Amino acid sequence: MSAYPFLKDNIEALETYNPPFYAWLSSQNIDEEKLKESLFTNKWDILDWKMENGIGLFETVPPNAIYKSWVATEKPDTSATFIVGCNVGYGVNQVLMNTPDSHKVIVYDPNPEMILACLGQTDYRPFIKAGKLHFSPIDENSLMTIIKDLDLQFVYGKIYLRQDMASQQLGPEYARWSTVIRKKLESFSAEMTTLRLKQDVMVGNELDNFSRILKDGSITPLKGAGRGMGAVILGAGPSLAEFGPELAKNPGQAIFTTSLQGLPAVQKTGIKPHFCIGIDYNASMARVYEQLDMEWAKDIPLIYSSKLDHEVLAKYPGPTIPMWTVGGLGTFVLGNHADIFDAGSNVSITLARFLDWCGFNHILMVGQDFAWKGRNSHSAGHQNSGANYNPNMLVELQNADGEKLTSTVQYMTSKNEMEEDIKKLRAQVFNLYGGCAVIEGAQNVGMQEVHMEGLLSAVPGSMDYFKTAMNMTSTPRPMPTFEPRSPKWTSSLNHVTKRLEKLFRKHAKNQDEIHKTLHEVYFFIRQDLLYMPYLYNEILDMAGLARAQYGYAPKDLPRYKRIIKKILAKVRHMDRAICISPNRKAA
Repeated sequence: MSAYPFLKDNIEALETYNPPFYAWLSSQNIDEEKLKESLFTNKWDILDWKMENGIGLFETVPPNAIYKSWVATEKPDTSATFIVGCNVGYGVNQVLMNTPDSHKVIVYDPNPEMILACLGQTDYRPFIKAGKLHFSPIDENSLMTIIKDLDLQFVYGKIYLRQDMASQQLGPEYARWSTVIRKKLESFSAEMTTLRLKQDVMVGNELDNFSRILKDGSITPLKGAGRGMGAVILGAGPSLAEFGPELAKNPGQAIFTTSLQGLPAVQKTGIKPHFCIGIDYNASMARVYEQLDMEWAKDIPLIYSSKLDHEVLAKYPGPTIPMWTVGGLGTFVLGNHADIFDAGSNVSITLARFLDWCGFNHILMVGQDFAWKGRNSHSAGHQNSGANYNPNMLVELQNADGEKLTSTVQYMTSKNEMEEDIKKLRAQVFNLYGGCAVIEGAQNVGMQEVHMEGLLSAVPGSMDYFKTAMNMTSTPRPMPTFEPRSPKWTSSLNHVTKRLEKLFRKHAKNQDEIHKTLHEVYFFIRQDLLYMPYLYNEILDMAGLARAQYGYAPKDLPRYKRIIKKILAKVRHMDRAICISPNRKAA
């Protein structure tokens, strides 16, 4: 089309350098008549797009007035900009032309015609090829993939979210996607902060647990083992005290489960769960044993995250079954040897995902309140019953009857995550509603409905089948053997360090060589997918030197050496923990 002089070249570049977006764009139903009829020159004598009401996007306010403030004032070299709504390219071009080459620009527009209008007016090939400009498919999974690739920008720069005012005239989808992107950016920022602070602890726990995991078995036999029956998740919210004793009198043929920290509260109701799950990596989880009846719990299997604190695990009195969880040693390497589970941010989310993975027909949540009336946030027996919360972390909301509730920011985050999960679960989710937070997507039921709808019933034989599968989980699983990395890494990194020492003696004239060498180190320490999770912080530290810095002074050499020292210490630690000879028995 003559009105779209750069469209063909840009689309060919996207096919080469951004296949996921090219595939998405190719799958869209494009209104070619709209493409022909909507472009026009407006009263400002500039290219514009005619909306359905016949008015141009920029007839009221010219582009310069909208986009002149789109300036990356803080850390532009190491930052990124999300643009929601590309119109015919004015905002995109403003950011591209006023940021360094290292600044990432991500364009998100739910209207394929507008994307083509933008691609047709400017030659974006140099920016696409260089990786500076990226168009995103319109789905949340692709969006999260892109956001997770911006870890360097989160740590060393800033993420700018630009909502295109002009595009918002086209429909509510632009404001909606802006909200979705903002929430996901905030969520990932919090996740990054947690990883930065806690990754050493979490993966350190996996290393401490590694030899035990080898002999403890696997959750694999439980996959699909729940078919034909329902499961009950016992939370420890205030409503557990109301419903628990009634369920204890008539538990039916459902599988009951709870969290490790919920066991004392569940015991007080008279229910004995079929198993429990522990995912919290903090050593403070040991507080549960102050109230747990160890004799009562000795025949309740604990499915534990590989990241559970090893001392907490060692104290548990009953059978233990390991669950490799995403983000650690199992993520990249052990997938062919074990199921890798995405635990989520809250143990109730883990339980719902796990029960769905087990194939249960439906899930009934009990005591899953996410909020409370009055003072107590948990049922008696839970370690947080009667706890005092930081007022800055509290939020107010209403229940289904309009009554005032108290909750926390963390609980609301977990509730939102669970609500998103419910949309994707195969199992139907019911909530034995006790007057606290409403969980969107879960059907509220009372105790009478639980019995009338058969939520505690099961197909004959299904309970025995599940119990048999649970017994099979204790069978030790074959695990891969690993060669120690320390000798090679020590030799290679010591050699590079000597080279850098020589380069830093004349650092002013060796800037390019120093930068190149640091890049080589950065890629070297990221080469091993098994060791990479434990080196997470050091990789980000090295990225700060190699990718977020463009000039070097003598003070940077000691900084580099400190990073290398930590790396080699961690590699030696990993070698000791996981390079277990097949002839050596797991401790």
